[in-house]
Amino acid sequence: MAHRVIHFEIQADKIDRAKKFYEKVFGWKIEKMMSAGESGMDYWGLTTGPDGTPGINGGMYKRPSNHKLKTFDCTILVDDIDKSMADVKKHGGKIRVKKMEIPKVGLFAGGKDTEGNIFGMMQPTGWKPR
Repeated sequence: MAHRVIHFEIQADKIDRAKKFYEKVFGWKIEKMMSAGESGMDYWGLTTGPDGTPGINGGMYKRPSNHKLKTFDCTILVDDIDKSMADVKKHGGKIRVKKMEIPKVGLFAGGKDTEGNIFGMMQPTGWKPR
């Protein structure tokens, strides 16, 4: 399997303001995908273009007070989340978010590279990247 960037995320202080910005500036389609009751957080899907065209889609959620990012957080597709987490540590990186299951989506973990850059890793279980 190729280990491609398959998803990105944006944190927002005010979801409505960010939603309006990305819809107006880039024409993205933004729809609520999950609510806190089913997944632990409210989450909006970002469709950046039509299927079959270059690019990836993403997601947006309210910026948590304990882990504020002011950047896009990219997620990389992996075959085996446990092996990938071990490889991150073996090669000088760190795990910043422990492995967790996102219902109907997959297993997720967050990493940090040797330069302090953050990224996510996803082993899909019920979701297929486009």
